[in-house]
Amino acid sequence: MQFRELRQLVDSTSDATFAVDGSGTIVAWNAAAEDLFGLPAQKAIGTPCGDILHGSDECGEVCSPDCSIQQAARHHQKIRNFDLEVQTRSGKQWCNVSVLVADLANVVTPYLIHVVRAIDTRKRLEMLMRDFVVSETKLPLEEAQRIKAINRSPSRQVALSERELEILRLLAKGATTKTIAEQLHISRTTVNNHVQHILPKLNAHTRLEAIRRAEHAGLI
Repeated sequence: MQFRELRQLVDSTSDATFAVDGSGTIVAWNAAAEDLFGLPAQKAIGTPCGDILHGSDECGEVCSPDCSIQQAARHHQKIRNFDLEVQTRSGKQWCNVSVLVADLANVVTPYLIHVVRAIDTRKRLEMLMRDFVVSETKLPLEEAQRIKAINRSPSRQVALSERELEILRLLAKGATTKTIAEQLHISRTTVNNHVQHILPKLNAHTRLEAIRRAEHAGLI
């Protein structure tokens, strides 16, 4: 695909649509995006998409220079649609985002086309119903956690190794670094190194935040 073809594709889409390069910088922004976000193309283009969207999921902020969607694209993963609460012209709104991967000629890192559809009322009703079912029914803890994890979070795209998932599951059970090291027959330094790889993948700053994101996305 040539860059002009990418721009034509974005411009021809009726839903709010924009494209970003491999660094997450906006390179194309259509009229519907101008209307949804209240920002003209000349101001949006050249800006990191996270600086405009300020996107968050139910666990908190997810937009970052190396978000899970950028990570997934680099690993050539298929990207599933996800829900994101973003800053729009009329305030924070839940939107569903579909991402198309576009390989441009002579460009190593793929460009990503984001198609954004407002779903604010539906999403809020969905969360209310889910929380009601979990709190008002006597479900086993495991089943309640499974229902809480049914969502369309960007964190679903995170590529965690089997070892990283193993460590996250142990952390979720309250295991300490020492306990994990002994159980997996590895050093404490190795455990901590794995944790330091896990945190940026999940856009988390603490172990507790990483556990919450992983559980919420159904990764563990």
